[in-house]
Amino acid sequence: MIAIIGRPNVGKSTLFNRLTGKQTALVSDLPGLTRDRRAGEAELGQHRVVLVDTAGLEEAAAGSIQARMRQQSELAISEADLVLFVIDARDGVTPADDVFARIVRSSGKPSILVANKSEGRAGQDGFYEAFELGLGTPIPTSAEHGEGIGELISDMLAALGLQEEYQKRERRRRGGGDKNAQRKLEEARRQQVLDRPLRVAVVGRPNAGKSTLVNALIGEDRMITGPEPGLTRDSVSTDVTIGGRELRLFDTAGLRRKARISEKAEKLSASDSIRAIRFSEVVVLMVDAECPLENQDLTIGDLVESEGRALVIAVNKWDLVTDKQERLKAMRESLKIRLSQVPGVKLVTISALAEKGLDQLTKAIFETYELWNRRISTPELNRWLQEAVAKHAPPAVGGRRIKIRYITQPSARPPTFVAFCSRPEEVPRSYLRYLTNSLRDAFDLPGVPIRLNLRKGENPFASSKRRNR
Repeated sequence: MIAIIGRPNVGKSTLFNRLTGKQTALVSDLPGLTRDRRAGEAELGQHRVVLVDTAGLEEAAAGSIQARMRQQSELAISEADLVLFVIDARDGVTPADDVFARIVRSSGKPSILVANKSEGRAGQDGFYEAFELGLGTPIPTSAEHGEGIGELISDMLAALGLQEEYQKRERRRRGGGDKNAQRKLEEARRQQVLDRPLRVAVVGRPNAGKSTLVNALIGEDRMITGPEPGLTRDSVSTDVTIGGRELRLFDTAGLRRKARISEKAEKLSASDSIRAIRFSEVVVLMVDAECPLENQDLTIGDLVESEGRALVIAVNKWDLVTDKQERLKAMRESLKIRLSQVPGVKLVTISALAEKGLDQLTKAIFETYELWNRRISTPELNRWLQEAVAKHAPPAVGGRRIKIRYITQPSARPPTFVAFCSRPEEVPRSYLRYLTNSLRDAFDLPGVPIRLNLRKGENPFASSKRRNR
């Protein structure tokens, strides 16, 4: 089941009609025309799927028609195996897109970002803005004119673990079968992402030295700094080139415990800082070396992990610490226990004011970003799965052994894996943690979030293998 989600009038129903091959959904320039969920069958490659067209997501008062429409759309997300999040590339990213992209991310479901209406120059700016939503590389399409649909279908099948059969068929149809051409295309898409400025948010408690760090990295006093906490209110972005790589640094307001925030201005600043975390790629958590890793620091680190962002911890004011080795050892032990969901997170000691340790920090940012983008081939993953299951078999539930048959990686940023098993709902959380930790160790993925989802079903390539024999 694939849910098509987005705000009103972005072309969801047009895309639904294009994929199903039938004009069953009403289409108009009038926003809000679709109110109920509409399901229809579509054929992707040789696989039949169910598409669900939904009402446009809108913020609405409780009890209103719009609120009930939104409830239906959120229900469709919860029931879906894959979510297509559609935006209007001509309008660019709107505040409503930001809000509802969060709903899709928090659902934990595999998702694909569709930048619709991308035809012509009018859609180019909106396409590049779409990266800010934190849902991966957008697929440029024009549902009305049928542009980009082939690439979208390929990505949909990949997200569902069904892409290999479709890709073989497409290569035969094009008269090619040229693996080098496919590899070059994938490399070109990856290079397009790498050529964009790397978005880095600098976050932490008030007065941790965030603005001082940004000033040190860009080489000028762009941000206001001082001993008073709370000087920064807006999340300000600045572009800088370091080591031949373009970065977009976001200096954010300090985040205190929610219970301590009372002023409206601080509430707005905190919301803006959290938004910067969601739309960044790497988050640098600034910690004050004189009072390191307090509860609020770890709460921020947990938020970064839950949003799926890459995390680097910078311990500032390190030049003021006397017992350096003992302090560093204590911090590493604390991270191991209290931020166990991202073991191996890089911890760098710096002095932003004295501009010490900045090279090590930028190196850690680049290395963590590469891990966050890491892709692992399906054969490698399945060899690991066989070894992991042989070493520690899934437990028997109700007298029946759970069988995990196949695993694939539909997306990166963060590394996201889907394993097909007999009874996914009965797999204990402890065993899921075992698989996640084993996966992290086997493929050297320290310090980045890993998403491992279980789905019911057999090896989707099994039938095609039997036919080939």
